[in-house]
Amino acid sequence: MDERVREHAAVLVDWSARVEAGDDVVLSVGPDAHELAVAVAEKLGERGANLLATYSSGEITRAYLRAHDGDFDENPAHELAVVENADVYLSLGGGRNTSATADVPGEQRRSYNEARADIRERRLGTRWVSTVHPTRSLAQQANMAYEEYQDFAYEAILQDWESLADEMAQLKEVLDAGSELRLVSRGTDLTMNIEGRTAVNSAASVAYDSHNLPSGEVFTAPDATEGEVTFDVPMTIRGESVRNVRLEFDDGEVVDYDAEQGGDVIDDILETDAGARRLGEVGIGMNRGIDRYTDNILFDEKMGETVHLALGRAYDACLPDGESGNESAVHVDLITDVSEESVLEVDGEVLQRNGVFRFEDGFDA
Repeated sequence: MDERVREHAAVLVDWSARVEAGDDVVLSVGPDAHELAVAVAEKLGERGANLLATYSSGEITRAYLRAHDGDFDENPAHELAVVENADVYLSLGGGRNTSATADVPGEQRRSYNEARADIRERRLGTRWVSTVHPTRSLAQQANMAYEEYQDFAYEAILQDWESLADEMAQLKEVLDAGSELRLVSRGTDLTMNIEGRTAVNSAASVAYDSHNLPSGEVFTAPDATEGEVTFDVPMTIRGESVRNVRLEFDDGEVVDYDAEQGGDVIDDILETDAGARRLGEVGIGMNRGIDRYTDNILFDEKMGETVHLALGRAYDACLPDGESGNESAVHVDLITDVSEESVLEVDGEVLQRNGVFRFEDGFDA
């Protein structure tokens, strides 16, 4: 076994999920994430945690959803019981086909997601963390040789997370104190209210209210969004290619949209429910270990010199006590490159210009 797999497992169990002796852990394993699952199981055994391993396959999901009549039982008790009794939920991505569910009808997806709202909420109430094992399918999607992709993935995952957390704390401080965030770039002039919100220093650990490995972003929950934004970073969403999406907002809601490719996917997302037309997140990438786009949201949205916005559900960690924020059955991220001809402002003061923050060397005031 590549020693980096064991290092990945150690970061996931120790830093990210903070697993303790006696914790009840659900380990959801993708088809080609076997090696990482073995390493994680070993760490959990050393820790004295209780392990339940489950199998997660896009091809199994496709077969089930396409065959079902669409009248899904709400929150099946056996599935709900698993997450209700879990302290930690670890998801190890690593499928054989990144487009396995591409031909599942959007209406079928929506019905399935809506029927499992309580299951999703309970899972999000655990110390959950999602990560991926570098696989050949992910390397192919990124247009990289397998060994090259492994090097890329581990450069992003095996970070000095404490040092990065300290660096990102500077951005969190600015956002927490701010009222209005404005992004101006090619095809973009967007303003968002962030007053009263709490930004999350997403340092790949539940101790920071962060649930992805790798991570390396600071995000918050905006509202009252106005203007338009163009997402120029290519993505695969629900197994389909999406290119150059433009959204127009009025009074916080998407009122117009188009896309060079994948417009039907965007349409399906926006039709999910009322909350799907509003933003649940604005995130600013700060992981400089990610140096290229790979058509994988887990990596691409954390890349330095990017900003991403999510349609749908807001995270409670960003909201004042007692405020529910934007609610939706979806949370779908879209990314824009801010490395050139771009300015990010907080309350009229430049926070970042052309991908460089004002607290970094090379900032052009």
